[in-house]
Amino acid sequence: MKYNVYIISDAEEDIFSIYKYFTTNESVLKADTLLKNIGERINNLSDLANRGHTPPELESIGIYEYREIHFKPYRIIYQIIESDVYVHCVLDGRRELDDLLQERLLR
Repeated sequence: MKYNVYIISDAEEDIFSIYKYFTTNESVLKADTLLKNIGERINNLSDLANRGHTPPELESIGIYEYREIHFKPYRIIYQIIESDVYVHCVLDGRRELDDLLQERLLR
């Protein structure tokens, strides 16, 4: 099954923040490469959306409708609704998901 993939505004902000961090602290070349690779992982969800797993932090509180895939330390959290995939966030896996979600709620 082919899925339509949508990146919601919160996930766009996450990606922009990651890119901005890398351009400031690393290099534009590294930032561009990272952005390309994250984009490819997200685009692959159009064919392989079911391959992700439920984030353990959400599973432990009984929330099963979200899945995640990874690219290096980044966690791409998404939801499948019928033939659509909604990417909700792209988070640094070295940080606590609970803290990141709490920050997200305060935005």
